[in-house]
Amino acid sequence: MKKLIYAMLSVITLGLVSCDQFNEASDAQNVIGQDVKVSLWTKAGTRAESGNVTFGDDMLISMDNYTEGLHYEQKFSGSECVVKDVVPGVYSISVSGTAYDEDGFPILLMANIVNRPILASSASGSNQSTGSEISIEVKGAQIGNLVFSEVYYCGSNPWYFRDQFYEIANNSDEVQYLDGLYFANTDPIDFNKVLPIWPAEDEDGYVYASRVWKFPGEGTDYPLQPGESCIVAQFAANHKLPTFNPNCPIDGSQAEFEFYMNSATYTDQPAENMLHVFYDGSAEMGSIEMYLTSVFGVGLMVFRVPEGVDWDPVHDSSMSTTNLGSKYGTLYAKVPVEYVVDAVECVRNASYNDSKNFPAIMDGGFVTVGSSYLGVGVTRLVDEEATAASGHVKYKDTNNSVNDFESGVVPVMHRHSTAPAWSHVNQ
Repeated sequence: MKKLIYAMLSVITLGLVSCDQFNEASDAQNVIGQDVKVSLWTKAGTRAESGNVTFGDDMLISMDNYTEGLHYEQKFSGSECVVKDVVPGVYSISVSGTAYDEDGFPILLMANIVNRPILASSASGSNQSTGSEISIEVKGAQIGNLVFSEVYYCGSNPWYFRDQFYEIANNSDEVQYLDGLYFANTDPIDFNKVLPIWPAEDEDGYVYASRVWKFPGEGTDYPLQPGESCIVAQFAANHKLPTFNPNCPIDGSQAEFEFYMNSATYTDQPAENMLHVFYDGSAEMGSIEMYLTSVFGVGLMVFRVPEGVDWDPVHDSSMSTTNLGSKYGTLYAKVPVEYVVDAVECVRNASYNDSKNFPAIMDGGFVTVGSSYLGVGVTRLVDEEATAASGHVKYKDTNNSVNDFESGVVPVMHRHSTAPAWSHVNQ
């Protein structure tokens, strides 16, 4: 979920090291568990410890069989591990942890693979498992300074969706400026789980945005101090009012920014307006009156274009593309993965784990509230140890939303972080 600095590849069998006992979520009877062998390699195929990175002692592998409700989670050190007695089935597998470059700079690792079968097999004439091997790509990213700390996307009963909001927090020990930061969303995956098809020459270098916005400011107009956050609302009004939806859980008038679409129906609120950048190849907003992300879930990201780089998906045709699997010809902005500061992928429900838009380096997992119009959202977990050490709130950030977020919570604006001093709510 952070700015990409370089990649490392392949989780593949190499050998065994001593690992902690694997935690099972199910007591399967009369099933021969399989030993899953794992080893981390660099892209060049050299051992990580003898290459230009060293793997730390906080490596974590998670395996989830959503069909059978099985969850395995194991910590290990270095680049090798063996996971014992895994019940055969189809798994989503993720790997995370910290590596260090030659100068000791920390690199956050992330890997993800879905629908990986672990087959049932045993040695002839015995109950010993013959084992299984996996191969999965892992990449490294710098730990980011700005993170999504709360997302409320599903709307409230009955069928009300104007109350969506997104909270972005400073997760560092230094002031961070929102000026010029981009906000974008992907298209949601449809009910048939049909993934888009992007140009093959792009490989894994881009993520494809349906609509792009930008924070206003000239460079230092909108600072976020450590421990502060800002709210960006779809419509920054008090949604609890009878005019809107008394069942709504939030008062959106507390938001610092809103996505105002020049609507005649939904009037401009006191919150600062986000700047519209891109939609279907144009800088124009289009004909709809409100900016709506899918109540079923959507990929969200904030990114920053490097200084001196001219990123213009409206006028530069190389920075936009169509979904090659669609007949509609809609244009999407191509966002280089290395620009991404933070990302979180919200999916319809846990069964959509195999239908992610984001590469693992941006978000190795996903979040979900399971349905729509529930009046609940997702909130990032606080890192209690880091918070105590720094004296201000610090959030958990492993690049895997499964680990970093709590789902199904009643949304609260500025739940853990405070509003910035320049917020209109403080005037």
